[in-house]
Amino acid sequence: MTLQSQHFGKTGTAVRFNSFQKSDSFFCYLAIPLQKFLIGHPTKKKETLSENKLSGLKKKHPADYAVITGAAGGLGQAFANELAKKKINTILIDLPGKGLPEFCHHITEKYQTKSVFFESDLTKIKNLLSLTEQINKEFNIFLLINNAGIGGTKKFDEADIDYLNNIIHLNVVATTILTRQLLPNLKKQKKSYILNVASMAAFSPMGFKTVYPASKAFVYYFSRGLSQELKGTNISVSVVNPGPMRTNKEVTRRIDSTRNFFGKIGVMTPSNVAKISIRKMFKGKPSILLNKANIFNWILMKIVPADIKIYLITRVASKEILTELKTKKL
Repeated sequence: MTLQSQHFGKTGTAVRFNSFQKSDSFFCYLAIPLQKFLIGHPTKKKETLSENKLSGLKKKHPADYAVITGAAGGLGQAFANELAKKKINTILIDLPGKGLPEFCHHITEKYQTKSVFFESDLTKIKNLLSLTEQINKEFNIFLLINNAGIGGTKKFDEADIDYLNNIIHLNVVATTILTRQLLPNLKKQKKSYILNVASMAAFSPMGFKTVYPASKAFVYYFSRGLSQELKGTNISVSVVNPGPMRTNKEVTRRIDSTRNFFGKIGVMTPSNVAKISIRKMFKGKPSILLNKANIFNWILMKIVPADIKIYLITRVASKEILTELKTKKL
């Protein structure tokens, strides 16, 4: 088991396993013929909490912490930065060798908040239990962001067991166990929040991704059920369903090379996803859709007949495999 932690004087931090980089990209294809006509260009909205609300948040949680999994990069890192800007202390979790100590130190220096990091493989049950035991013993937490996740595009009969096992254990098991083990800690605070990161992929099965959308469907339904179960308590549960994001140079290159103007309408940066998600989470929204394109794609997933929907999405995923094969040959 690998489990390391370290405190920095004043900071906050977070990272992500880039779960949505490839697995959510195809949804824009379904919207290409209609998206511009129905929703036009996304409009900018104020994403920050008001000064009064932010001041009240600080008073409620002066020394409490927010836990962020997958905090070393991508969306997780964006969550950490956004919380640190609000002077919220953070507990950052990611795999060893992802640059987590450096990021933790960076946000400590930049935002002058407290931050702790743990380097651990969350696909291992013993790590989850050891980690949550230590957090419950040493920290008061008022916010849990289950952001860590993985996905990919493979033919099911060519996917090795470790690949399938890691998707299920990180996306499903880790989210469930972390929430269950940290729930007593969250219940002790005056007001607490859980934010689970699902995906637009949660709304449709697809070939060549098979296990990934199933795992994100679990996250979505788990979150909605828990939200209802905890209704009337001090804990608010939210789930966000991002679409494609520009998480790194490779993903940005793929998005730019495979989409026309209409398909790019729904693409967001991790920073914008984090800002909107956190704002709506603190407002107590149980299900978070991020912008007009996100909402449109969600509606599309609901109204398009299942057979047609699965066929179209699977065709896009198959092209993704062919593109990757051509890239490897080059």
